[in-house]
Amino acid sequence: MNSNPTRLWIKNPLEIFTATDECAKGGIVIENNLITEVLASGKQPKLPVQNVFDASNHVVLPGLVNTHHHFYQTLTRAVPKALNKELFEWLHALYPVWAGLTPEMLYSATEVALAELLLSGCTTSADHHYLFPQGMEDAIDIEVEAARSSGMRVTLARGSMSLGKNQGGLPPQNTVQQEDIILRDCERLIQAYHEPQRGSFVQIALAPCSPFSVSTYLMEESANLAKKYNARLHTHLAETKDEDSFCQKMFGLRPLDYLDKVGWVNNRTWLAHGIHFNDREISRIGDSGIGIAHCPTSNMMLASGICRTKELEKAGVTIGLAVDGSASNDASNLIAEVRQALYLQRLRYGAANISHQDVLSWATKGSAQLLGRSDIGLLSAGCEADIALFKLDELSFAGSHDPLAALILCQSQKADRVMVAGKWLVEEGQINSFDKNFIIEKHNGLAKSLLAHQH
Repeated sequence: MNSNPTRLWIKNPLEIFTATDECAKGGIVIENNLITEVLASGKQPKLPVQNVFDASNHVVLPGLVNTHHHFYQTLTRAVPKALNKELFEWLHALYPVWAGLTPEMLYSATEVALAELLLSGCTTSADHHYLFPQGMEDAIDIEVEAARSSGMRVTLARGSMSLGKNQGGLPPQNTVQQEDIILRDCERLIQAYHEPQRGSFVQIALAPCSPFSVSTYLMEESANLAKKYNARLHTHLAETKDEDSFCQKMFGLRPLDYLDKVGWVNNRTWLAHGIHFNDREISRIGDSGIGIAHCPTSNMMLASGICRTKELEKAGVTIGLAVDGSASNDASNLIAEVRQALYLQRLRYGAANISHQDVLSWATKGSAQLLGRSDIGLLSAGCEADIALFKLDELSFAGSHDPLAALILCQSQKADRVMVAGKWLVEEGQINSFDKNFIIEKHNGLAKSLLAHQH
């Protein structure tokens, strides 16, 4: 315990969203890395504060939480041969490109994705990395290094592909690994990096890519490892109707029935997309404790469908939000994703049935729950001081009235300030100690190199 704590009062925000029922118009008090007080309007901190930040021009949110991404895909945004395709054809176009990934490329891609997320008000991100071609065996270690340098929190989902085209799967052979190698590395990564405690910065999840790219054995053994270490499980599921057909052809089961067979239907599991579930399956998911990462922009870009969020929530399913990979978005902007979620879901359910508060809850409290965390995603005493502050001083906000609604409806793109564990990482819209132009130039060069030397 610090014997000389430093307390900061983020005072009198223009508007504040706590993701709880607490009134916080007076602001919040932060001591070291934790929120210690949430103040109603006109209230003063109980203990003296050493610093005050006047938030009267800011909308204050819990740090946003991204529950599904593929950081490496920042290298392949808007690739011509992958445009105007749905999922399977899109993958066929990009797998040969991704097979040329190098350690330097992955570090740069992780750096770019995390910076882009951070500038959008995101303080924690999951990443699902499943590509381990020759020379990329230490991919997750590379991501850990880049994440620690960024100051953000991450859940790194150790992905895997073991079924190449020769075994009836979708990926090319040079992108898959042998199952014993995958499982040994999964266990090594958990032992080396997984921090299950509150306030942790790196957590490891186990994440076979999808039913059409791994064997039944690998799914079962991943579930056993996750149970052994109390780690979380993640995969793509029910993203497209093609996937439904593939599962029924290959396994004789619908995707959720297959997931049940391999021991994944439990509260350690969160799924990316979760679009094509029937009513019976939605009820089962609610009973199981499985969470769903909604990826609206990616689902629109690939024309995959619209997640049935209201039915899932009614059944007791937790919904989180995600940008998905930057080759199917093609951005890593989580505040922009909140707006996309609002409008896509209104298209299904009507304007009166999905509010901006609903989608902000998905991007904060809901997303944190998907990652198994109760210490982030909320502005509440005892939670980590992960906070995003937005100004409404751009031309696009001129004439707006309700500040919280305006943040989403008037298309906010960038946070003014972002704090992680009580430390400002973004100030005045810029990441501290970050040479943006150098990072962009390096990343563009590596992206061109990847396409030029595709396998």
